[in-house]
Amino acid sequence: MADRRPGRVGTLVLLRHGQSTTNADGRFTGWADVPLTRRGEQEAADAARLLARHGLLPDAVHTSVMFRSVRSADIVLDALDRAWIPVQRTWRLNERQYGALTGRRKHEVRAEVGPALYDDWRRSLHGKPAPLPDHALNRLRADPRYAALRPDALPAVESLADMTARVTPYWADAFAPQLNTGATVLVVAHGNSLRALATVLDRLAEDDVEQLNIPTGAPLRYDLDAAMRPLVRGGTYLSPGGALARAVLVAAEGHAESTWRNPRHCATE
Repeated sequence: MADRRPGRVGTLVLLRHGQSTTNADGRFTGWADVPLTRRGEQEAADAARLLARHGLLPDAVHTSVMFRSVRSADIVLDALDRAWIPVQRTWRLNERQYGALTGRRKHEVRAEVGPALYDDWRRSLHGKPAPLPDHALNRLRADPRYAALRPDALPAVESLADMTARVTPYWADAFAPQLNTGATVLVVAHGNSLRALATVLDRLAEDDVEQLNIPTGAPLRYDLDAAMRPLVRGGTYLSPGGALARAVLVAAEGHAESTWRNPRHCATE
């Protein structure tokens, strides 16, 4: 529970959704709306147990508008008996728009374009592939979740820098005011929207961004000072050993078919 004494800054917990069906199949997911696997639902339940063990009962939750994020948050809140707390959902926390790569298998893309371009598209701050075809972009424009957005506001493709630009206003307008009350704020989102948020929080340089890998179902705790800067740069995983092992696998995705075929491995994007 939050300590709401004046001057007390709250705690931010970042949680990437549980494994999705496209994660398990080694594909770029992007804005495709896909369900969790059974493993992904278990990862969300395990994350809830870690939060309870560390006394991090959320006062507010934020998710994207994508099913894998919404479902993961629901599992966590049900397990914590906190389904009644406020939940805000926003497209600004959606996964990165991967454009023409959406739905493609990562190891096939890497073999086609080569390791350097593949890594630039996937991990760098500014790299981005070809945009989403017009017909696919028009389907998104017709989706009621995005009806309030101007048609030209829907991205056809994004770099991580683009994502940082769309996450930053939400940090200032939604997260920071809640944290200033001493609240414990849980953000259940996606690999790249959380990378973008970490880029803002930790003021990451481009090289740091390229090395940042966030695994599924691993709660990452940020304690903040009065200036809303992390007390520990990079935050602290509630289960650091398991998170580190999964992050190594995230970094290796697409490098070999055997990696993404192994059901014990966590995937990203």
